[in-house]
Amino acid sequence: MSRLILASGSPRRIQLLREAKFEPEVVPADVEELWCDFLTPTELTLFNAFQKAAAVAIRHPDAVVLGADTLVALGSEVFGKPRDLVEARRMLEKLVGKTHDVITGISLIQVRVGRVITRAVHTAVKFRPLTATEIEAYLKIAEPLDKAGAYAAQKSPDLIIEQIDGSLTNVVGLPMELVWPLLTSAGIHPG
Repeated sequence: MSRLILASGSPRRIQLLREAKFEPEVVPADVEELWCDFLTPTELTLFNAFQKAAAVAIRHPDAVVLGADTLVALGSEVFGKPRDLVEARRMLEKLVGKTHDVITGISLIQVRVGRVITRAVHTAVKFRPLTATEIEAYLKIAEPLDKAGAYAAQKSPDLIIEQIDGSLTNVVGLPMELVWPLLTSAGIHPG
């Protein structure tokens, strides 16, 4: 039976896989994420997910390696992880009261059998209108610095999210509706 390696140290991705009864080995990819203007947000997530998975898969050719990358897009503006709380606040100020797109690129690679699968999932998220005080209160509980768009859908979502159209697990960081069938088709089954 093949083994599953998650090319990410994201606690949320690990938790989503474990909640689905998958037991991944965790080997974070040591790659710098591409950030550029000439690719669409979807292309960026797919490229970054692929490079993460490939960096780990080359060292573990028999394993099924899963890489993922998530971005938030508001029109043509793309939000990754904020550098600091000032940038996190600015991101939330731009997102409040509007609908944005959460995009996660997935790459599944198994070198030994020549398997390379890349897919992207989009979810529309509408934020509530928030005051500056409500944004500050949310920043104190959200731990925003390691999250695309500076928010966590799993942390008190009712405080900021009005509506989600699509996959909630995608907004958390790993669209399990897509990942589950991809893993089982590669011979990885929940325990």
